[in-house]
Amino acid sequence: PRPKEYPVHVATIASLSQEQVTKVIDLALAMKKDPHAYKTALKDRTLLMMFEKPSLRTRVSLETGMTQLGGHGIYYALADSPLGKKESIQDTAMVASRFVDAMTARVYTRQAVNELIANSQVPVVNALDDYAHPCQMLADLLTVVEHRGGYKGMKMAFVGDCQNNMTYDLMRLACLMGFHINVAGPADKGFNVEWSVVKECEELQKKYDGSFTIGNSRDEAVKGVDVVYCDSWMSYGIPQDERAERFKALMPFQIDDKAMAMADKDAIFMNCLPAVRGEEQTADVLEGPQSVIYDQAENRLHAQKALLTLLINGFDWKV
Repeated sequence: PRPKEYPVHVATIASLSQEQVTKVIDLALAMKKDPHAYKTALKDRTLLMMFEKPSLRTRVSLETGMTQLGGHGIYYALADSPLGKKESIQDTAMVASRFVDAMTARVYTRQAVNELIANSQVPVVNALDDYAHPCQMLADLLTVVEHRGGYKGMKMAFVGDCQNNMTYDLMRLACLMGFHINVAGPADKGFNVEWSVVKECEELQKKYDGSFTIGNSRDEAVKGVDVVYCDSWMSYGIPQDERAERFKALMPFQIDDKAMAMADKDAIFMNCLPAVRGEEQTADVLEGPQSVIYDQAENRLHAQKALLTLLINGFDWKV
């Protein structure tokens, strides 16, 4: 029998309720502490993992996670058969729903994710598109809980290129889970948060107790915060010939020791990786004592295991 609220799809972190996110984090902590207790949680279940974009963390963590839970992950490279080209996305979703228990999609556009969701009878998880990165959000929240004990009332700064999936989902995460985020980047066109995300976060703010600000000063954004976060300046799909122009606008937003010194003395530094030393942050910061980047990466495994277990078995599931 299927769980009562089935299927739950995860297009962005705000596809989940505050209660559902909390359940994922609690289960992820338990799974990390005692993985063997959950080795049959997804016994005989299959996950189809579709990839349009290259990936290290997403592929390895999902495949390993399914194996550890007693299930199986199928890696399907869409380079060989692009979504919506040879066969419509509708047909792909309909057919795959008959074979597997859940799907993840790491794709170039939100339209592809939304179309998969609209036509799938099993849970679909966005494993990264141009609008959100919910798996990373869960891993990041888990990392914050481990390092800080909690996130309510916390202050975070995201600094750099603000026109990307990470900025958008971190804003949603803050508003949904009850902490504050300062977002700061160049005022130039091409680096700004999409208006649809601003409107969505304003609505989330009304419902929950999180908040956000958007500005153009690195120093103001990081002042006194508990978490300093940045992400690649050359995300997948940005043409190399734009590099020099982008870097000219982004260099004032690089996270260095001076920026970290303005944050709270116990602040942690986060980057979802891949990271480039000397670009969005200095090597000293990335490898410094406040950096938790490898914990973040590891926590993709635990957070995704918890998410998939609850999506497939239902959010009321107990071991």
